[in-house]
Amino acid sequence: MPLVDIQVLEGVFGAAEKQNMIRKVTDTMVAIEGEAMRGVTWVRVIDVPSGQWGIGGKPLTTDDVKALQVGG
Repeated sequence: MPLVDIQVLEGVFGAAEKQNMIRKVTDTMVAIEGEAMRGVTWVRVIDVPSGQWGIGGKPLTTDDVKALQVGG
């Protein structure tokens, strides 16, 4: 039974996007393991509070990620 955790900064992705992540990751696991595993494949999307995730020693905020999404 696979369990896949996806951690994202809160406020970056909406509910529909998170549901899409869950569907696509499940489909990918099923492609690897077989259709019989669909019902036992768990995917969790975990929101990490803004500023509590860091890269290169610098805290990353929701605003930082949104700026990256638009190419800024």
